[in-house]
Amino acid sequence: MTIPVEFTHRIRLPLIASPMFIASGVELVIENCKAGVVGTFPALNQRTSEGFEAWLVEIQTRLAEWEQQTGVQAAPFGVNLIVHRSNPRWQADLDICVKHKVPLIITSLGAVADLVDAVHAYGGLVFHDVVNARHGKKAAAAGVDGLIAVCNGAGGHAGVTNPFALVAEIRQFFDKTVILAGSLSHGRDVAAAEMMGADMAYMGTRFLATTEANIDDDYQAMLINSSANDILYTPKISGVNANFIRQSIVDADIDPTDLTPKSELDFGSELDIDDKPNTREKKAWRDIWSAGQGVGSIDKVFSTAQLVDKLVTEYHAAIASHQKKYINTFAKSDS
Repeated sequence: MTIPVEFTHRIRLPLIASPMFIASGVELVIENCKAGVVGTFPALNQRTSEGFEAWLVEIQTRLAEWEQQTGVQAAPFGVNLIVHRSNPRWQADLDICVKHKVPLIITSLGAVADLVDAVHAYGGLVFHDVVNARHGKKAAAAGVDGLIAVCNGAGGHAGVTNPFALVAEIRQFFDKTVILAGSLSHGRDVAAAEMMGADMAYMGTRFLATTEANIDDDYQAMLINSSANDILYTPKISGVNANFIRQSIVDADIDPTDLTPKSELDFGSELDIDDKPNTREKKAWRDIWSAGQGVGSIDKVFSTAQLVDKLVTEYHAAIASHQKKYINTFAKSDS
């Protein structure tokens, strides 16, 4: 098991705040990095490649200024690229990432060896989302540095495999960084991910309930009032199986019992979310809200700094509790 040397001494917690469509923006990324966890965002959260590049410049400039002022090194940041034929921007966005030497690229829906080579050429890392071992083997063959095991219960485009099973299968053929995603909301969940064989944890939904997340108050209120039973896994909303909050589906006048998938997957149309109010159709992510099954652990909105401090405290308390339990319960019988 390994955490990339590029992360060593720059993170307070083995945690990546996962890239969330619409919700992850400049402020959330910067505050995550300042707090000591890896902050990320999807390139498609900016509607144009020019706007995307402007975000990269702002993030790098503001983090550099903060480091100079505080004498503290910020955690690395990353960008999610949807490597799919229906995303017409991914190559242009990759070129911009190479230009600005983005530390971490997270790829989804396609593992491309040429992309990996381009990122490695400037010293960057590539992690890839996988929902099963077959996809993991393809990504490993492409040379990625890490595999993100997106397991049952994760927000957004999730898988259905139990995390114990998927991490164990990945470990049979992959000795680089393994990151676990799916229903993680507490510091002890991060510690549990390590105990299961992962190197890092991947947490998205919990960061929706922060003051820096780019979502409205109604969305955050629904998060606080929801539980795992309120999460519906369906291909109907975005064309790919994903987890959404059932009430937001009902509020969009969609029958939650009709799981007929969309006819095709089109990430170009996913960007079309800025129609005029009162004349627009209900859109995935903007009007129909995603969350993972860990939503039941959310009962309050924090600032990102407060949330990370809380997660760090919970993480160390969980490790200390486990060690104490082992010493008091099992160690004596081992001697």
